[in-house]
Amino acid sequence: MLSSREKSRLAGLAQTLEPQLQLGKGGPSEALIAQLDRVLSDHELVKLRFVDYKESRRELALLLAERTKSELVRVIGNVAVLWRRNPDPKKRKIDLGAL
Repeated sequence: MLSSREKSRLAGLAQTLEPQLQLGKGGPSEALIAQLDRVLSDHELVKLRFVDYKESRRELALLLAERTKSELVRVIGNVAVLWRRNPDPKKRKIDLGAL
C-alpha cells in the first residue's frame, strides 16, 4: 500500500508522461490487461487514458490495478496512473526508499 507521500511523488513523476495505453470500446479485456502488465513490467509507472467507459473510470482503474497486482496512484480527468515496483532491484526505475 502506498502512502500519501509516495502517491504524491509518483503523481508528480507521471505528469511528464504521455498515456501509454487507451481503454476504448473493448473495455478491460484480457488483451488490455496483458498489455498493461507488460508495460508495468517495463516502466513501473503507467498512464492509461479512458476513451470510453468514462463514467466508471475509477472502478475500472481499481479493477485493472487488482488484475495486474499494481497500485492505483491517481485518477484525474480521463487518465489513470498505475504503479508496480519491478521485483528485480537492478531494473527498478523509481526509488521510493528515500521518502
